[in-house]
Amino acid sequence: MFRKTVTRRVALGGLAAAAIAPSVRAQDLIKASIALIRLSSSGPIFIAQEKGWFREAGLDLSMKDFQAAAQVPLAVVSGDADLGVTAFTAGFYNLAAKGGLVVVAAQSAERPGYQLNVIAVTNAAWDAGVRSVKDLVGKRVAVTTVGSSVHYSLEVVSRKHDVDTKRLTVVPLQSIPNMVAAFKGGQVDAAVFPITTFRQVESEGVGKPIAYVGDEVPWQLGAVFTSPKTVAERRPLVEKFLTGYLRGAAAYHEAFGKRENGKLVPGPNYDEMIGILSRVLKQPPERVALGLPYIDPLGRLDVGDIYKQVAFWQSTGQVSRDADPKKFIDLSFVPGHLNVPK
Repeated sequence: MFRKTVTRRVALGGLAAAAIAPSVRAQDLIKASIALIRLSSSGPIFIAQEKGWFREAGLDLSMKDFQAAAQVPLAVVSGDADLGVTAFTAGFYNLAAKGGLVVVAAQSAERPGYQLNVIAVTNAAWDAGVRSVKDLVGKRVAVTTVGSSVHYSLEVVSRKHDVDTKRLTVVPLQSIPNMVAAFKGGQVDAAVFPITTFRQVESEGVGKPIAYVGDEVPWQLGAVFTSPKTVAERRPLVEKFLTGYLRGAAAYHEAFGKRENGKLVPGPNYDEMIGILSRVLKQPPERVALGLPYIDPLGRLDVGDIYKQVAFWQSTGQVSRDADPKKFIDLSFVPGHLNVPK
C-alpha cells in the first residue's frame, strides 16, 4: 500500500492548529464509529469529541468501548466499527496479514520520560535481591496475554539487557485485575503493569519498580486503523476523522507533552484537557496525570519500529510469515511519517 501522496485535506486541515471549519448541518455529517478502550492513550479522540472538532470536520462519530486490545481490531474486521485505535499485538498483525486491517496514523508510543508501562517486583522479590531486569532470570513474571503489548514490552526490555525470556517463567493471566491479585498474593515475582495500576499497587506498599519501558526501549505502541474496504470505498470518512483526530492530538501534546526529569510539566489549557479526560475516564485528574503516554501531535508513525515488531513476533511463531507491514500501512493520510524503510 505505502502510498506517499499526501491527502491535502488532512495535511491542511488536521495538522496541529487547523482553522475552524464552517458549521456543518447535521444532515450533511458522515456517520462513523470507532472501536477503542477508554484509556488516556485515546485522549486525542475524547478531546476532539468534546470540543466538537469531528463535527466541524463533517463527521458524526460514535464510540464503541471494549475491555481488551484484542477485541478492537476484531470489531473493525467484522464491520462492527469503521475505525479502531489500540495497541499493537501479535493478533493484530495476523489480522492485518489476512487483509483485514490498514494502519493510517499513530496513537501512543513508549518514549523516555513518559511512564506508561513499568516492570515491577514484589517486596519479597526485592528483599531477595531482584533489583534489575537481569535479576528476573528464573522468576515468574506476569503479563496479560501472550502476544500482547505488555508481553512485547517485557521481551524488548529483556533483550536490551541480554536476558533471554526463555529463562523466565512468563505467566499470562488474561487481565490486569488478575495480575494485581497474583502480584499481591505472591503467586508471581514480578509483573508488567500500566503505570496507573502500578501506582495504586505501590501506594499499598506491595511492590517496587525496576524498569520503566519507555526509558529502556522506545517503541510504537499503538495506532489508528481501519479496513481496506473503508479506505477504498469511504476514504472521506477516514480523512474527516483524521482532521478531527489530529487537532485533538495537537491539543493533547500542548497540554501534556512536556517532561522534565520524568515529571509532567503542564502546558497550555492543561486544566481543561485533564478535566475532559477525567470525566471520560471517570478517574480523578491526579490519577489521569500519572498515565499520560506520548502521542505524536502530527499522528506520525515510527514505521521502522512496526517492521521490527512484526519481525520479532514472526521469529517467535506468533505472527504468520506472510505478514508484511508494507502492505498494511498506508502512509497517504498523514505526511512525514518517521523511520520509513527504503
